[in-house]
Amino acid sequence: MKSIVITGGVAFDHIMAMPSRFKDHIMPDKIHMLNVSFNVDKLRKERGGTGGNQAYNLALLGIQPKLIASAGKDFKEYKKDLEVLGVDVSLIVEHKDDFMASGFVVTDQDDNQVWSFYSGAMSRAKEIDIKKHIDSNCLVVVSPNDHQAMKRYVFDCDEMRVECLFDPAFWINNFSKNDLRDCILKSSILIGNDYEIELLQRKTKLTKKDILKGKKILITTLGAKGSLIEKEDKQFKIPAAKPKNTSDPTGAGDAYRAGFVAGYVKGLPLSICGRMGSVAAVYTVEKYGTQTHKFSLKEFKNRYKENFGESLAL
Repeated sequence: MKSIVITGGVAFDHIMAMPSRFKDHIMPDKIHMLNVSFNVDKLRKERGGTGGNQAYNLALLGIQPKLIASAGKDFKEYKKDLEVLGVDVSLIVEHKDDFMASGFVVTDQDDNQVWSFYSGAMSRAKEIDIKKHIDSNCLVVVSPNDHQAMKRYVFDCDEMRVECLFDPAFWINNFSKNDLRDCILKSSILIGNDYEIELLQRKTKLTKKDILKGKKILITTLGAKGSLIEKEDKQFKIPAAKPKNTSDPTGAGDAYRAGFVAGYVKGLPLSICGRMGSVAAVYTVEKYGTQTHKFSLKEFKNRYKENFGESLAL
């Protein structure tokens, strides 16, 4: 089994829920002079960040990933909890002169979200040299982080012939067209939701055929409709797992990625990897916050069988 190196942000998420819908507050013909305020009825400060979220879910799946990130002076308790779970945090660089990255999100009744983000110490991730910590026997996940760091990590993986999953997500517009194109073509796996994949193609002018060259894997997440995994001329339509409730969608994408990666490094078929992603995602949806859910490996396997009618061999 390959080892997993997660690169990405560790952050605090300030998660707010509003009892109405954005469309009730925003006039489409006035967005050029937007000035709105949303009243929220829920607010929680949670541990998050794409790197932290994925490492958390992988640890629940019995895998001990290495997490490479740039953290701030308020990381102490967050770090301790990751260590207890079994995440290798020895490669995280802590900066005592800045705070952690912080995300602020408002979610409406239709699960639409508006985010704002303060990079904080995460902006110094580009100073971290990952080359001495990776080799051909690992999968490197390059998830949202300082975009210069993300580019460097993908290029380093390509130079060292290390398998790399590229997940630009909400940083797409921070990349130049050429840098984005290079990162897509140099990575082994590209993942994004349907909006992000469409945006990537428009910005880079790459077709699906271009993206899938060289046995690359393309994963498009579709929310409640599941996901689509493509490789060469094969397509795997992955259904979503059924949540017991829908408390908060924040972090579901990170959980999906962790579930997929956990299966992928074990050499499982892509269809099973995708279903593992679906099951991991619903645990997050059922809890408010991105690292508030818990499950045992036995519970995960039972949930997999409940949803897909077959046993999961892990």
